[in-house]
Amino acid sequence: MARADTNEDATALGLRALVWTLVEPDRALRLLSVTGLDPRDLRARAGEPQVLAAALAFLEAHEPDLIACAAALDVAPDALVRAHRELEAA
Repeated sequence: MARADTNEDATALGLRALVWTLVEPDRALRLLSVTGLDPRDLRARAGEPQVLAAALAFLEAHEPDLIACAAALDVAPDALVRAHRELEAA
């Protein structure tokens, strides 16, 4: 399983989680609603630590999504949680 030990790893994992989130239209709409981002803003800022942290926080807030995302990305759920913390601190 992958580990998010460095900021680069946290960013890469955050991007992968964001893509996973956006693949499912209903989940993508919930993300936009919860974060207040609009699609244009999300596209422009997708690599920013704040946006990635928000996407990971969104997943953490709904454990079934967190677990499903972790399984799809072949990482432990706590790797997503660590990445969230690292990105928030960036």
